[in-house]
Amino acid sequence: MATFIRRLGDGPRGRRLAVKDLIDVAGVPTTCGSRVLADSTAPAARDAACLAGARAAGATIVGKTNCSELAFSPIGTNPWFGDPINPRDPTCVPGGSSSGSAVAVATGEADVAYGTDTGGSVRIPAACCGVVGLKTTWGRIPLAGVWPLAPSFDTVGPLATTVKGIAVGMRWLLPGFTPRAPASRRIGRLRLPADPTIDRAVDRALEAAGFEVVPVELAGWDAAAELGSTILLAEAAAADAALLDRLDRLDPLVAARLAAGRELDPQVVAAARRDANRWARTLAAALDGLVALALPTLREAPPRLGAATVGALTANTRPVNVAGLPAVAMPLPVRAGIPPSLQLIGRAGGEEELVALAQAIEERGPSA
Repeated sequence: MATFIRRLGDGPRGRRLAVKDLIDVAGVPTTCGSRVLADSTAPAARDAACLAGARAAGATIVGKTNCSELAFSPIGTNPWFGDPINPRDPTCVPGGSSSGSAVAVATGEADVAYGTDTGGSVRIPAACCGVVGLKTTWGRIPLAGVWPLAPSFDTVGPLATTVKGIAVGMRWLLPGFTPRAPASRRIGRLRLPADPTIDRAVDRALEAAGFEVVPVELAGWDAAAELGSTILLAEAAAADAALLDRLDRLDPLVAARLAAGRELDPQVVAAARRDANRWARTLAAALDGLVALALPTLREAPPRLGAATVGALTANTRPVNVAGLPAVAMPLPVRAGIPPSLQLIGRAGGEEELVALAQAIEERGPSA
């Protein structure tokens, strides 16, 4: 596999789609960025269910994209097939786990790419590479033929350079999908610890788009990230149980996280699930009377290679997965370098309004 994309076919005929190598494409092995699976996996007998719409629309699948091994790292690097290089700044992480998908659209190798998002794995690489990424509502996109990581949180979503590209990807995932202008123009502004420069960029974008912005107080965000980590580790150890006797052949970060999940006390995991249900109700209630909640996708600028941590990258994304809600990450104008990324969280099943909202912000936003 090339550093970020394994090409399929001779060239594009329709709009070009790149597919994360967690998603089955008929006739191609699904390696999940793992040399262990690459050595033992037969070609997929059929496409994953989520590809049906793209095939029907005449999209050309141009390749399978590299990712963090087993989709189990938000950093986006891969020791077996090469690190996808951040096109905005090669010294920074590309973000993961859907790193190759973000790089594919950022470099023009695809018009749309599919990724998976379990704790931020579409939104984090979108933020790191300066593109748009949409985490869909949990359960809305079928996952048959998609390698699981944590089934309670796993989702499939599109990445593109613009919100219009995201709308195309959603029409392929959900034929008939049409962005719909939200009835409300009230956006809740959620403030968490963040670089002031990023916070100011978010505020400017919301102001320029002309929405009514109201402050939102929401307790328990960081606690939700922690309980989400507990559930994710436990479910990943179960999903990849067949690999637990081959941890020495996995990326050391991935191996350590799988080992940690294996050792979790079932009672601790059960308590985390109960708390997760309460958090889902809390976050849904915070959206009452609002079209979305707005906050940065990342609390700091994308970290340098070798300096990234799981907790820092997922601090603003993982609680959304715990609640099962949709969220879009989109870049804000900047003259050079990696742009700040705005995250918009919508109501369950509200992708149509969320995409329309993001498109309005993209079109009316401030210039760099």
